[in-house]
Amino acid sequence: MTQQQIFEGFDVPVDNRAKLQQKFIVPPFSVLDTRQGYWQERKRLWLSLGIKSELGREDLSMTMLNCKNMPEYLLKKQPQGITSGGSIFDPVLSELAYKWFCPDGGVIFDPFAGGSVRGMVASLLGYKYYGIDLSDVQVKANIEQDKVLAPTNTPIWYVGDSNNQEDILPPELKADFIFSCPPYHDLEQYTDDMDDLSNMSWDSFKRIYTGIIAKSILRLKDNRFACFVVGEIRDQVGGYKGLVPLTINAFNAGGMRYYNELILVNVAGSLPIRIDGQFSASRKIGKMHQNVLVFYKGDIASIPKHFKEVDSNMPELGG
Repeated sequence: MTQQQIFEGFDVPVDNRAKLQQKFIVPPFSVLDTRQGYWQERKRLWLSLGIKSELGREDLSMTMLNCKNMPEYLLKKQPQGITSGGSIFDPVLSELAYKWFCPDGGVIFDPFAGGSVRGMVASLLGYKYYGIDLSDVQVKANIEQDKVLAPTNTPIWYVGDSNNQEDILPPELKADFIFSCPPYHDLEQYTDDMDDLSNMSWDSFKRIYTGIIAKSILRLKDNRFACFVVGEIRDQVGGYKGLVPLTINAFNAGGMRYYNELILVNVAGSLPIRIDGQFSASRKIGKMHQNVLVFYKGDIASIPKHFKEVDSNMPELGG
């Protein structure tokens, strides 16, 4: 009998698993498990290139705690996963998104650019990356990271508001892929700028967020994908606000088809310590996943014309 191994919830023969990893980096299933050894090893390889995802985010917790507009119920929640500088983005997820859903050498647009990871991974893989972020501190940190790694294909970050992207980006810029991780409303509050989505009321957030997505879609070429990494967030009384359906509806309204949903399973961290009291008091389930939402614009039948076989090789520093 062929040796079996439990792999992401499936019984997968070891030989088949190896073939899938060799061909696609990780098997293209709807569950991406960052806890697996192969994922962690790939992440270590990326970080060994010199990517420092924490740059520009070291003082995020203090920024959040000092924000004049921080709601009282969020202040009571501190610290919960943000005191070490806020959330950071996984380079392996960036690599998968680019190699799976962007044509080779394509143009990537990130309307919520945040840290350096998505831009640096794109550049090291030979893509052209354009990102917009409100924080000049974060953008300066990203540029410093670029100077250290010195890829031949430099990512471009703009300080500004993606709601005004038509005044920020070159008018001729057309994207081959939209990839971003938007603010989770007020879960992490980045600045005290009133144009920052994390400072807005939920109604204002929904309106501006939907508008930014609509403008980004207009910049996307036909027969191309978009991908947003999002997660649900709770309101003051503990119910979910609906960030995931809001994102899906916004892309649908902009003319894109809801095409794939992947579940990104994260390392539990301090959750096992916190979950006992949390569940007993409120029946709130410990959340350790994010939703990776993929959308398509154009003729689905044309996908094989625009997307080649996945290159599973790692880049070399400066290559």
